[in-house]
Amino acid sequence: MSDPLYRRVIVKLSGEALTGAKGFGIDQATVEQIATDLVATAKMGVELGVVVGGGNIFRGVDVSERGVPRPVGDTMGMLATVMNCLVLEAAIERAGREARTLSALAMTAVCETYNRKRALKNLGKGRVVLLAAGTGNPFFTTDTTAVLRAAELGCQAVLKATNVDGVYTADPKKDPKAKRYDRLGHQEAIEKDLRVMDSTAFALARENHMPIIVFSIADKGAIEAVLRGKGRSTVIG
Repeated sequence: MSDPLYRRVIVKLSGEALTGAKGFGIDQATVEQIATDLVATAKMGVELGVVVGGGNIFRGVDVSERGVPRPVGDTMGMLATVMNCLVLEAAIERAGREARTLSALAMTAVCETYNRKRALKNLGKGRVVLLAAGTGNPFFTTDTTAVLRAAELGCQAVLKATNVDGVYTADPKKDPKAKRYDRLGHQEAIEKDLRVMDSTAFALARENHMPIIVFSIADKGAIEAVLRGKGRSTVIG
């Protein structure tokens, strides 16, 4: 077996990645599959932080368009990410690995509050660290959170899990002629307006020389395969 390409990474999961075929909420079988993959990756000696979105439960941007102030809507979305992290934490521990949810919003009755030293301590103990509530601030996406936490925690890459096997010139589900990129620069991704991540996340990754690897989470063992340099993906960096 090949050695992992990186020894400390952030895995970015969308909330939609937890829905399976349901399209909304949490599909337990899908959560268990992702948890098993994360545990297998951790057993390779890789230190894992995981940032999860909340779009499977709630989207702050959507509700703000209906009259709720954007900061309030975004805070509600952060609470959805906490729920997702707690579900994933329980599944990881059932799969045989310790995990900790650290929230950027203080809610000590539910989970620990995020700070850099606490996160590094948990990573050093081999625990999977689930990073909830985004940055703790409105107007920032969980994509930006993933790159920010990766830079803060000295990670070597961000693994962006999606429902397609990389970045394409167009939506491959709509355009059969769409071509997959093997590699892109951060600036090129911004200039081409490739919306696999938002421009703030790309700019922060560029400033910190942080590679972003885009891959499909649909297949079993997808995270482990990416870290062994196998499978299909796009490297941005």
